[in-house]
Amino acid sequence: MDGIASDVAVGVKRSSDELLSGSLYNSPNSSVTANGNDSKKLRVEDSMDSPPSRVIHIRKLPNEVSETEVIALGLPFGKVTNILMLKGKNQAFLELGTEEAAVTMVNYYTAVTPQVRNVPVFIQYSNHKELKTDSALNQRAQAVLQAVSAVQEGGSPSSDTAGESVLTPAPSPVLRIIIDNMFYPVTLDVLQQIFSKFGTVMKIITFTKNNQFQALLQFSDPVNAQQAKLSLDGQNIYNSCCTLRIDFSKLVNLNVKYNNDKSRDYTRPELPAGDGQPPVDPSVAAALSKDSTSLLGAISPLSAAAAAAAAAGRVALSGHSGPGGVLLVSNLNEEMVTPQSLFTLFGVYGDVQRVKILYNKKDSALIQMSDGNQAQLAMSHLNGQKMYGKIIRVTLSKHQTVQLPREGLDDQGLTKDFTSSPLHRFKKPGSKNFQNIFPPSATLHLSNIPENVTEDDLRLLFSNSGGTVKAFKFFQDRKMALLQMATVEEAIQALIDLHNYDMGRGHRLRVSFSKSTI
Repeated sequence: MDGIASDVAVGVKRSSDELLSGSLYNSPNSSVTANGNDSKKLRVEDSMDSPPSRVIHIRKLPNEVSETEVIALGLPFGKVTNILMLKGKNQAFLELGTEEAAVTMVNYYTAVTPQVRNVPVFIQYSNHKELKTDSALNQRAQAVLQAVSAVQEGGSPSSDTAGESVLTPAPSPVLRIIIDNMFYPVTLDVLQQIFSKFGTVMKIITFTKNNQFQALLQFSDPVNAQQAKLSLDGQNIYNSCCTLRIDFSKLVNLNVKYNNDKSRDYTRPELPAGDGQPPVDPSVAAALSKDSTSLLGAISPLSAAAAAAAAAGRVALSGHSGPGGVLLVSNLNEEMVTPQSLFTLFGVYGDVQRVKILYNKKDSALIQMSDGNQAQLAMSHLNGQKMYGKIIRVTLSKHQTVQLPREGLDDQGLTKDFTSSPLHRFKKPGSKNFQNIFPPSATLHLSNIPENVTEDDLRLLFSNSGGTVKAFKFFQDRKMALLQMATVEEAIQALIDLHNYDMGRGHRLRVSFSKSTI
């Protein structure tokens, strides 16, 4: 979309000079200089000094802002019929279809700080009643407006609306949210904090579908949903991960039965927690809310430290947080489980430092991750999964570290130190592995495949792990492939058995869960 808009309204000196002949820069409310960046007053100017107009004057825009981003400010309020960018002055003019729409927009942004790229901008009525731009510029601006309209409606630009681009109002107050590259856990409370900046969030339901974390979120007003979608779609919650993909839902109302960590109706605090679900502790919810506000205030990508703190929010509140990030895993198959198998499975979600299978309770183990975030991530993805035929339970341990056995003491190999293991997936900063963390799924992603290995070779290898290979597909370079087992349990078993498998010629097979299906 930005690509469409990036060259519009560049080199429009004649038009901008005509528009600014009314000396808008020197109005009593403005101390703006040529670059529009030295006034201390924020948000909407006192628009009472100028009578309402369907042309809105926007100042203090960030450098390199696109036409699409400026149009997004006016889009929730009705038709946007013209735009003029003054890129050298960090300003723009936006013409709405009616004066009523402009009044609604200015009134709204009097209460809610208008932001573009997380920078507060100034909005006021223009002295001009309409935008007059030269015909060549106007055609190009219309093309941008039509393109934005088409994207919003899910279609493509049409050629029969050259005179005016009608940008439709929001179809629903309910948004469908998908989180891509979910390296850090995203909780219901985090979503509420982010989206409540655009209006009253009434209900949220979270779930996993197609191996991806998703949510349905209902605002009190469709206008708020429209604004949130425009501002947040494609944004990262944390640095380089947890990307928001937002669409309007076909639903117009959510039916929430339980208030817990999976669903919440903020209008009905009396709802039960539901079977097997912890109720929402009001003090914890308040603390999370307070904590998340400061961390997520900018909505833009956060520092790694802030992301870590936000992701570990519940851990810190419960007093179980620490540098070790230790998990307690129970209901293990004690006849089959080994420290190595736990290292391989939990290593999909973080760098496992130490594993201890409990001597007096061999169906339980302590697993020390690199930090609390990785522990939280592993817990959220692996709790309730089947390993060696048993549904495992993963919780946060009160221990800060896993102790190694005293020197000379034989603990039957139940404790193992993996601190210096070469198999850690996340030790390299910026590794692509950070962007490819998905819940356990029947489809596995294979990489580092030698060129002489065939599909039949791999099908046979994975069948021998005790499962059924349902589908297989090589990537174009044949160094990677997708392989689908019959069940998630079979895929977990295959990953444990065959990650780092020696394929010969110095090739060690890399196996991870995939979000794709074949």
